[in-house]
Amino acid sequence: MDAIIVTILSIVIMIGLGYFLKRIDFLSESDIDPFNKIVMYILMPCMIFHAIYAADLSQLPRLGMLPFIILASSFVTGIVSYFILKQLKLDDVTLWSVLVTVMIANTAFMGYPVTLGIYGNDGFLRAIFCDMATLTTFLLLSFVLILKFGGTVKTAVRKIALFPPLWAVILGLIFNLLGIPIGPVLDNTVNYLGQGAIPLIMIALGLSINFDALSRSRSMIVFTSIMKLALFPFVAFLIVSWLGLVNLEHSVTIVEAAMPSGMMSLLLAITYRLDYELTSDCILINTVISLITLPVIIMLL
Repeated sequence: MDAIIVTILSIVIMIGLGYFLKRIDFLSESDIDPFNKIVMYILMPCMIFHAIYAADLSQLPRLGMLPFIILASSFVTGIVSYFILKQLKLDDVTLWSVLVTVMIANTAFMGYPVTLGIYGNDGFLRAIFCDMATLTTFLLLSFVLILKFGGTVKTAVRKIALFPPLWAVILGLIFNLLGIPIGPVLDNTVNYLGQGAIPLIMIALGLSINFDALSRSRSMIVFTSIMKLALFPFVAFLIVSWLGLVNLEHSVTIVEAAMPSGMMSLLLAITYRLDYELTSDCILINTVISLITLPVIIMLL
């Protein structure tokens, strides 16, 4: 069976398992937060560190281009969305609640399992570099929202400085480039922990699905889905083609750009007191829609 179909079906089954476990009251939405904390603070950093530590970084200059492509795609999509939303005369809270979902892609929680399943470890390494752009977008939007809605620069900087996946990238690069050994026991431990990230991420996504959002926020769900799942990857495609990137750099960058809205946008909505229910609705539904759009885009590459 084609690797694309196998990967997407595996993801659908794991997400479906989470939704089923919620429906039978084995797990509940209250379990999402501890699941996400385990993933964010333990499992994902281990997965990222191990991938970078064991990778061939001889192509580092070329890999370094990928975050800038995703970042540029995010801001082009964000600017277009901003002017459209302004024409709709939305209040600032609603406008920014929608805008953060358009600009922040789920390059990690969804991007990692998809690229790993389809393109293997080499694709996963490139996905990590694409995800650096998401972190940068998160940081820049944090400062914009501080200026717009209040807050402190110190708080925003601290959130980024203490972000575990960021340190996983930094330490992975340092240990790899300097050839620092971690020994077989620690290597196995980190590897085993990292392997648990993807299943737990998918189950947590399944727990978060709420189809009531379709009627509650229909117009903005349609808008964010078009901007995030169509315009964002199209802009990335134009930039990648203009730069002449080929092979995995070409494919993985576009696939990562085609990911649904990221959960970090919900963190921004909650932190800066935006309409987080609207943000959550948009994230959840375009995540479900992406299970249809992603295979199409991957097959077209």
